[in-house]
Amino acid sequence: MNALVINCSPVRNGATAEIVRIAAEQLAERYTVKTVCIDDYQIGFCKGCRRCHTTAECAQQDGADELMEEFSRADVILAVSPSYWADVPGQFKAFIDRCTPWSNTHEPHKALPAGKKGYAIALRTGPGMKECEKILGTVAHFYGHLEIAYGGGIGLCSVEFKEAATVRKEEIEAFCRTI
Repeated sequence: MNALVINCSPVRNGATAEIVRIAAEQLAERYTVKTVCIDDYQIGFCKGCRRCHTTAECAQQDGADELMEEFSRADVILAVSPSYWADVPGQFKAFIDRCTPWSNTHEPHKALPAGKKGYAIALRTGPGMKECEKILGTVAHFYGHLEIAYGGGIGLCSVEFKEAATVRKEEIEAFCRTI
C-alpha cells in the first residue's frame, strides 16, 4: 500500500518538514511512502470560470494535475499543515481550490479511485488548539469533497521551529501508528 505525506507549507526545512520526516519514517514501517512539498508544484489560482462544473476539466494545466496524480496513486494521504493566520497556507489553499474538477458537489466530476483514507497533522506556534482545529476541519472538508474518508488528525501547539517538532516525536509517531 502507498502513503503520500504532503508538506502543506512552502518551507522545505522547518517544523512542518520535520513533522513530515518523522511521520514518513513511522509510516514506512507499513507503507511505501512518498513525501512531497506543496512548493514542489507550480499551482495557479482558480480563475472562477466554472468550466470544471460542466466539463470536469480545469482550464489551467499545471502542478495541480500533477499533485492529483500523486493523490490517485496513494491509498493513504497525510496532510501536514502549519497555521498561516488560523488556516492552511495560501499555496495549499490554492491547490484545494483547483481541485474543484474532482469535487463531488457537481456533475460531471472526476473521481479518485475509491477506498482512500486521509489524515492530517496541524501545527501552530501559539498555545491554543483552536487554530489547529480549524486547519483539521479545512483538511477534513477537502477530503470529504474528494470522497477520501477522513480518519482523523492531531493538533500540535507551541511548535515554531524544527527543534520543537523533534521534541513531539513520540506523539507524532503514536498518531501515525493509528494510520
